[in-house]
Amino acid sequence: MKSVPKLIHRFISIFLLSSVLIILLNIIAFVVLVANYAPSEDASPYTIARATGKALQVSSRGEYALTDSMSTKLTEARAWAILIDNETLKVIWRTPNTPQTIPNSYTLSDIADLSTGYLDGYPTYTGRNNHGVVVVGFPHHSFWKHAQPSWNYSLISNFPQILLSILSINVLLILGIYLTANTKFLQSVNPITKGIQQLSKGESVSIPETGVLSELAANINSASDILQQQREQLRRKETARANWIAGVSHDIRTPLSMVMGFAGQLENSPQLSVPDRKKVTMIIKQSERMKNLIRDLNLASKLDYNMQPLMIQPHNVVAIVRQTVVDFINMDLPDGFSIKWLTDENLASCNVNVDQDLLQRALSNLLYNSISHNENGCTIYVSVSVQHNNCIIRVEDDGIGVSAPELEQLNHTLHYMICDTSTTEQRHGLGLLIVRQIIDAHKGTVTISPSKHGGLKVTLSIPQQTI
Repeated sequence: MKSVPKLIHRFISIFLLSSVLIILLNIIAFVVLVANYAPSEDASPYTIARATGKALQVSSRGEYALTDSMSTKLTEARAWAILIDNETLKVIWRTPNTPQTIPNSYTLSDIADLSTGYLDGYPTYTGRNNHGVVVVGFPHHSFWKHAQPSWNYSLISNFPQILLSILSINVLLILGIYLTANTKFLQSVNPITKGIQQLSKGESVSIPETGVLSELAANINSASDILQQQREQLRRKETARANWIAGVSHDIRTPLSMVMGFAGQLENSPQLSVPDRKKVTMIIKQSERMKNLIRDLNLASKLDYNMQPLMIQPHNVVAIVRQTVVDFINMDLPDGFSIKWLTDENLASCNVNVDQDLLQRALSNLLYNSISHNENGCTIYVSVSVQHNNCIIRVEDDGIGVSAPELEQLNHTLHYMICDTSTTEQRHGLGLLIVRQIIDAHKGTVTISPSKHGGLKVTLSIPQQTI
């Protein structure tokens, strides 16, 4: 499946983009949280402890006292403070809110512990004073202190590389899990996409109904069975229709031949009156028309169902068209009709791969249409030219032409037929349909348009023979 690499590439791109976005979002969230919970420089417990040590002074009466601003800051922080004498290691001053459980004397090891840890569960911080060590305590659970901040130096120095390695391993692990899961999914998608492609080509589909997409596979298999059944039913209907047309055409030919034979005998009878002779002539004419219609109907049916074998061979289109025109002229055209050959004399050949009989049939239909649909006569103009590696055959006349709506239908409605209100005869229907089918079979095009001479123009375009 050509789209599998694209899907894998897309999955990996989405994964990497998602991972980068998640990491960035985590970093942003961490920074926001730290900024939100970390105290400002003035509110830092270390800063408060150092400021308290500096603000604690001895009055003229020998009493220790804090400045009003420092006392206010301690109150706002719900903190208490004590001063431990350097020599006696006893508390020589304390704030009024100092807990009663705080000892009054300390050893050097006690002071070392409280400077990095806790005192009776209170996080404590120390500050220098000229008379001793100021210890500031904060409420329980207000700050967390790492009591033993000691790390192997190599761990700290190599921390960026270690962090990058851990992140890389995690990314590779997640990517492996992601690709494994998606590969299994793609293995389930692959036969389904192939099945859909086969359905679009009209082929039968049988997809294994396993995996996470088993229900979808079952539905596609069911759709394939239904389409195959419908295609078989349609084939049978088309075969029956073609056989019916062939059978009816065959059954009509025999009585029609008898009618034409007897009518021909009556037409030549000297005992027939002039009015009756005209009626017999009309019978022969309409019988001949019916015979041609039956022949056209048979050919249209065969072309429609690809039952007409094509004898494709290299031919000179100029010669075929010229011979068809000559044959029509030799059939004694009715009064008021003429055919003009407008092909450039320098164009001697235009070689294409065609079935000569079918091409002549298409040209005959076009010439016959111009004659039969212009009761008052017309001049038919026939030409052959070469354009863009295509042989162009134009058959046009200066007759009555067709209206714009009729022209639109002729170009865009395959089975379009129009009836004359006075004669109820087909005008541009089956004949043009056969022309279009014949040219389509040769991978050409048919265009119907108004003629510059005033009537109708039909342009046939057939690809030239490739060497």
